[in-house]
Amino acid sequence: MRLASKIFLTSALVIVVLAGVAALSLRAINRLVSANRDIVTRTVPALRLTAAAREAIEPLMRLEVHAVVLGDPHYTTAWTERAAQVADDLERLGEYAQTSWEKLYLREASAAFDGYRSVVAQERALVQMGDHRGAVRLADVDARALAERVGERLGALLSATHTRVLSVEADAARVEGRMWTSVMIALGTAVGLALIGAAFLAHRMTRSLDGLSRAAAAVAAGKFREPIAINSRDELGSLARSFNSMIGQLRRAEETRRDFFATVSHELRSPLTSIRGAAELLREGVPGPLTDKQKRLADIVSVSSGRLLRLVNQILELSRLQAGLLDLERSPLDLSELVDRAIEELHPLASEAAVTLECERIGSTFTYFGDVERLHQVIVNLGANAIRFTPSGGHVVARVIDAGPELELQIEDTGVGIPADALPHIFDAYRQAHRERGGTGLGLAIVRGIAEAHGGRVTVESREGKGSRFTVLLPHH
Repeated sequence: MRLASKIFLTSALVIVVLAGVAALSLRAINRLVSANRDIVTRTVPALRLTAAAREAIEPLMRLEVHAVVLGDPHYTTAWTERAAQVADDLERLGEYAQTSWEKLYLREASAAFDGYRSVVAQERALVQMGDHRGAVRLADVDARALAERVGERLGALLSATHTRVLSVEADAARVEGRMWTSVMIALGTAVGLALIGAAFLAHRMTRSLDGLSRAAAAVAAGKFREPIAINSRDELGSLARSFNSMIGQLRRAEETRRDFFATVSHELRSPLTSIRGAAELLREGVPGPLTDKQKRLADIVSVSSGRLLRLVNQILELSRLQAGLLDLERSPLDLSELVDRAIEELHPLASEAAVTLECERIGSTFTYFGDVERLHQVIVNLGANAIRFTPSGGHVVARVIDAGPELELQIEDTGVGIPADALPHIFDAYRQAHRERGGTGLGLAIVRGIAEAHGGRVTVESREGKGSRFTVLLPHH
């Protein structure tokens, strides 16, 4: 059964109960609905428009005086726009006026406002002719009197509309009193049936939607789950089938992308290694001595090929991480000693950047069973990033913490920080918070992959202009 049919049947059960009482009080309900509709669709907009037009008169007068006295065209433009709005409000009020008094007050207000606009037009003509004194006299006498007349008539219109509202509300209250008992009986019965039907439908719908929501969250995180089980033939079942089809296509596209990067990177690796080796041989003068210019060119080739080779290696490593093919060579290790070695390796880079580099230990037991080379790579990647984004005179701290069920590796800096809008995506491949500072956008993705391969996770805290702190949490085994 389709979802629309289920909802219809549940609603029909409630409607049948309500229809019995509604037949007895139809006339009263009709009057109440008509009264409420009148208030909502006619009276309330009328009150709002009347009040808006009335409140606009005084600012309009001030703009008029500024325009006449100062001769500033900006005030003239502002007055014209405000006057056009008031005229539009008065015209729209013609659709809402109902009683004879309301129509009379509206006609008088509109006539006075037309007269006011005519006087202002005369003022502008006098200003253009240079007769500022005559224009000021018109503004002080004729224009003010007409504007005050508009405000007075709008006030009378507001009172007449309010009186009609009170009358309509009193009539609605009498109708409501007569139908109260019958409505309460119908309401109680209908609510009971509606709750039973709604609970049944809500349970069926939320169960399916919850499964879709979890699957969509997994896809957003880059994890493709198994197809969703389909237990119904309604619209939610169709949605689940479409979602499963989309997941299949996304999975195939992701696999194609990974295969492409892995294949291209693998094919590039050998020629890049050869190019770099040849450049090194040239730099060392093996084929023969080089001129200074040739040495500079050989240096450029060597550095560029080395950069490309590192990028290719990173792409290959990321592909293995994403495919779950990274083999960890686990062995007992001391994380504090590992951090010391990694930081020692980073000291030349820190010295060149004039950044202070320190190590800290918090706790007593830092023994861990993991892959030494991969964890060393994590620390070096995070440390090099921290140094690169910390200005001269800054401070970088590598910290290892024994946090009970977990060991924490922290790299904290006083650098430029990460923009808040970039934080949620900082560990995504090829995403960079500061593209102008270079980099491939793969380092943090590899750090996350290595941490997750160890059963851990990585987090980041950062304030732009204050610095960042990356924390790798590794569970005790």
